[in-house]
Amino acid sequence: MSNTFSSRLGFILSSAGSAIGLGCIWKFPYMATQHGGGAFFLVYLALALTLGLALMSAEMALGRASGQGVCGAFSSLGSKRWRYCGYLPVATAFVIMGFYCVVGGWSLAYVFKALAGQAVSQDAALLTERFNTLIAHPAQAILWLAGFLGLTALVVLGGVQRGIEMMSRKLMPLLFILMLLLIARGITLPGAWEGVIFLLRPDFSAFSFNTLLAALGLAFFSLSLGMGAMVTYGAYLKADSDLPGAAAWVVALTLFVCLLGGLLVVPPAFALGIGPQGGPGLTFISMPAIFASMPGGELFAVLFFVLLLVAALTSSVSLLEVCARFAIDELGLSRRMAVLASSAGIFVLGVPAALSFSPENTLSLLGHTAFDLMDQLTSNIMLPLGGIATAVFCGWFCWREIGAQLRYRNRARRSLLAATRIIVALVAPLAISVILLRGA
Repeated sequence: MSNTFSSRLGFILSSAGSAIGLGCIWKFPYMATQHGGGAFFLVYLALALTLGLALMSAEMALGRASGQGVCGAFSSLGSKRWRYCGYLPVATAFVIMGFYCVVGGWSLAYVFKALAGQAVSQDAALLTERFNTLIAHPAQAILWLAGFLGLTALVVLGGVQRGIEMMSRKLMPLLFILMLLLIARGITLPGAWEGVIFLLRPDFSAFSFNTLLAALGLAFFSLSLGMGAMVTYGAYLKADSDLPGAAAWVVALTLFVCLLGGLLVVPPAFALGIGPQGGPGLTFISMPAIFASMPGGELFAVLFFVLLLVAALTSSVSLLEVCARFAIDELGLSRRMAVLASSAGIFVLGVPAALSFSPENTLSLLGHTAFDLMDQLTSNIMLPLGGIATAVFCGWFCWREIGAQLRYRNRARRSLLAATRIIVALVAPLAISVILLRGA
């Protein structure tokens, strides 16, 4: 079983799949509606193209320079003490999986709903009721969580080339094509253009440090930064591949799909009268209404939710791979046992998140359900802290090795390398720290 990607394209698609996932199609649309639309997108865009691109390049370089998972990378290029910094990204990936698999389970459930003809309607109230019924039913919530986690484990058991890369190469391009087709239909719905304007026109009256904090968290979440995924995937990248170019492609594709995700979900939501109050269920409520208004809508519904499931899997696969690689490197487990043990732990953590929407749920901490707490803890605290640790380590303690990886066949300009180091070593830690402190 090969432990490297077979090609640069396979690496880019797999990394982009890790980054794109539900962060772009599920999380970006509803966060944009809650934080001022176009203003939020501009802040997110600026953070992704500066801090995001620099940190992604550094994380990939860290993985390839060490050839190991995140803990081994910190240890081999630093010292045994630095190994402990690798525990944070692994823990972050583990906690994210706890609530991410719940949303992935919703995607899996809607595949079956679409096959049964129950996912298409122009009645916004009915669609909202169906979604709320799904997430509020305890047994169903746990069942779909287990199903999605099982699919993720099957892919990771296949290894790098036969599992992760094969899935990404074959299925990610289909997601792009279908998104474009559905956007073209969605924006022609009566009233949908108000959603396009809301998404693209900046409204800085809604800007606050909470907006900045949310955009920073989404940048890390959607780009898979601070959770060890890019370090782990970088370890599987061949030495003769153009790493800076690959990182740029991944960021560009992620930004593009975020914009597509917004155009896919937000305009139909406005057409249905849902507006900016849709929340986490926005994708599952507005999309079925598009299908109801188009010829062959039920078939498109099946295709969309299958590919939404694929997008969810490409991200969950990278997160489970981080956890499994940790178990392989640190605990000496075989890949099979590492995947099974990691999946079992994630399932236990995911059950409280899956039950968060049940009317009988009484579990809360600091006024938050388990689902919300995991989401906010990882997006607003753990991911940024992991980014700070990685930036300080790469920028100050092993830049010689990082720079060597970024100088692809000596093509990278010195000015570009110098700018990357300034962002990684100085700008990123300071900016993230300020945003965290002001948002606390």
